[in-house]
Amino acid sequence: MKSLKVPCVPALDSLEPENIALQMETEALREHIDTVNWKEYPYKPVVVFDIARGDRELYLHYFVRGLSLRAMADKDGEFVHPDSCVEFFMRRENDLSYTNFEFNCIGTCFAARGINRNARIPFTLDEYKKIRRYTTVQRESFPEKKGIHAWDLTVAIPFELMGLDSSGLPDLIWGNFYKCADETSNPHYVTWNPIDLPSPDYHCPEHFGKIRF
Repeated sequence: MKSLKVPCVPALDSLEPENIALQMETEALREHIDTVNWKEYPYKPVVVFDIARGDRELYLHYFVRGLSLRAMADKDGEFVHPDSCVEFFMRRENDLSYTNFEFNCIGTCFAARGINRNARIPFTLDEYKKIRRYTTVQRESFPEKKGIHAWDLTVAIPFELMGLDSSGLPDLIWGNFYKCADETSNPHYVTWNPIDLPSPDYHCPEHFGKIRF
């Protein structure tokens, strides 16, 4: 089981999303999403994420380089996993429910809360508006583009959307980080923490890693 410690960088709270990645480059923790759990999907793009927190938000900066680029979902609440997509799933300690935050390469978000894949409550439009985002890909939908592409996505997720009190964060939550692209010519399902199951599934909180504050 993997574990990480989120550094506190209060200066991030005052930055616009397009400037956050530069600050995180030297002050955030860097991790790799590089575990292939599905033998039938061996392709593994280069995926790195930086993680840090301020006083109000959790900050994630993803860097991706790999084959194909797709972004058909352009409205929050639409499914983004068929596109070039990065994901963050989290669960509070001693909580049966978990929350998933999924983003395609143009910054469209799908997020929901629940106890399993089939019992989830999607975010409201007002909640989506609270998630600050910046992407290096032009924010309009497009079908798959072949070839090798590199892109960055920065997201700032308020702790309140994670069910956390920013004035008293817990020592530990559980989570995992994913990269997928279901409906591209090179589908893949890569994770930060391994999912050691005969039939791996992203919606398995028992296979989350440790995230410490």
